Amino acid sequence: MQKGASLPLPPAEALTVSDTLATQIGDAIDAAGGWLGFDRYMSMALYAPGLGYYSGGAHKFGRDSRDGSDFVTAPELTPFFARTLARQVAPLLADVPDLLEFGAGTGRLAADLLLALEGLDRLPHRYAIVELSGTLRERQHATLSAQAPHLLDRVEWLDRLPGHFEGVVVGNEVLDAMPVRLFARHGGRWHERGVARSVAGDDSAAAHAFRYADRPLAAEAVPDALHAIPGDHDVVTETHEEAEGFTRAIGAMLARGAAFFIDYGFPAAEYYHPQRAGGTLMCHYRHHAHPDPFLYPGLQDITAHVNFSSIAHAAADAGLTVAGFASQARFLMGAGITDLLMTLDPADARTFLPAANAVQKLLSEAEMGELFKVIALTRGHDTPLEAFAHGDRSHAL
Repeated sequence: MQKGASLPLPPAEALTVSDTLATQIGDAIDAAGGWLGFDRYMSMALYAPGLGYYSGGAHKFGRDSRDGSDFVTAPELTPFFARTLARQVAPLLADVPDLLEFGAGTGRLAADLLLALEGLDRLPHRYAIVELSGTLRERQHATLSAQAPHLLDRVEWLDRLPGHFEGVVVGNEVLDAMPVRLFARHGGRWHERGVARSVAGDDSAAAHAFRYADRPLAAEAVPDALHAIPGDHDVVTETHEEAEGFTRAIGAMLARGAAFFIDYGFPAAEYYHPQRAGGTLMCHYRHHAHPDPFLYPGLQDITAHVNFSSIAHAAADAGLTVAGFASQARFLMGAGITDLLMTLDPADARTFLPAANAVQKLLSEAEMGELFKVIALTRGHDTPLEAFAHGDRSHAL
């Protein structure tokens, strides 16, 4: 099969950027003795300065492939996502002053959330966005300038976590984009799956600069999470050390307040279920989902589902409390999304039907409602969170 044969071909200038990044990755493989952990490959493919998917100029977020984007997120689908989230965030802002967002994308969630909080008379003193990409900062600024210009003076951009924060933290589809380690069990033995240069004549990798390469692990080097997978059948799966480290960093930063992370994933018992033998690694390019992380390095998203149990354990290690864990559908319904939708006039079909269809995608088990989860982490806040009053699954973590 030819490289990317079933996917749209990138423009020549984008391919040049990808080739430059591939050269850097190849140099890193050589410097490491011919084998690079997949987490390091994923980190370079997504975040290499000026060349990685999130640090470079790829369009990324949008409605469909015609706008040059690769995937759509809940805030892009409908403002009812942010308006509903605001109903849970607003009571917290009565006690803590600020709001901080990771992975702000186009800035749509920030704009809609600020406008919704303004309507609830609960504007944060400061809305901080942690963003490393200059291109995304410009896009976020443009979105906020167009949709909420009178609130722009409350927004500031940061290039690192603050050392001390009191407020509410929000991250939508942040954890899934953090590099993961890959592991494969075959022949009854665990291996770490890394990346090597392609070998001439290897048909499975002939179209790519890189290929998978497995290294056997000594029994004591096998991560504890993998011991939960019974049997000796062949398995490919991931571990999430970077996301766990990020969660501990949130715990070190958050002096008082709450953090909400929304992403697709499972508790550990489902994540490492014996029937999930192929792992969860997935790539997104021009609204096509496919499993090949070596296609067009730097031009496509590479993700893995979130192991929410490992996030919860890392949070507990950092002194945070898991205040709620639920499906996105349960969380949004608990926060009143259907009440908000009914503020529209159903007789006005031109307005109501598109809004209802978008909300249905957020709630439907066949769309985002079940696969996406919401986890809430708190410090210094003992009042139950209303959005988790029904359907809380914290016991499953």
